[in-house]
Amino acid sequence: MNKKLCFFTAFMIIFCALVLQLVNSNVVQPAAVCGAFADSRRVYLTFDDGPSDRVTPKILDTLESEGVAATFFIVGRSAERRENIVRRAFAEGHSIGVHSYSHEYSSIYSSPRALLDDIQKCNELIYDITGKLSHIYRFPGGSFNIDRQLVSAVTSAGYRYIDWNASCRDAEIWSPSPEQLLNAVKATSADKNTIVLLCHDSTDKTATALALKDIICYYRHSGYEFCTF
Repeated sequence: MNKKLCFFTAFMIIFCALVLQLVNSNVVQPAAVCGAFADSRRVYLTFDDGPSDRVTPKILDTLESEGVAATFFIVGRSAERRENIVRRAFAEGHSIGVHSYSHEYSSIYSSPRALLDDIQKCNELIYDITGKLSHIYRFPGGSFNIDRQLVSAVTSAGYRYIDWNASCRDAEIWSPSPEQLLNAVKATSADKNTIVLLCHDSTDKTATALALKDIICYYRHSGYEFCTF
């Protein structure tokens, strides 16, 4: 009887250890379970118009040091010459989305077919670099005033388009200081539980890179969790 009890006890110890190991091996990082609770405060940091040699690596450095993941909506024409930067962003756990290949409004918005061709060309490049197609898209300029036929074409093609409800205004303020960008973040984020923040990482957005750490600290101290699409 004692031998059976010892055997059973040993079996249960081994079994529990295996279960614990299995659970630990499948722990999901916080960004992947963002919004699991309806009342959670969430912020999505998004960057448009990159990658650039001058700004994007600095943004990636800050995100890495702060342990924060973001979403980059890239321009294919820029990414072709900077595949290593896109590859780094993907390898470090950031989401890569389609913004445009050419970013030429008159061309890509000329028809639903032209828009989808532009998206496909950018997404093929993303696949070549990362080995994964993207299913998220940001309209250049946002979808706010876009012809509904163009919006329908994008959704029918299986893309989720992402707009924003807050901005650091780095594309609006002429030669901004990091402090001005942080103030814009605070003003446009007020009273929102879920925030999609618009930023840019094109070559002239050095102030954005300089402001990023303070922006992250602001959201962190305000009780937001950082999410990606």
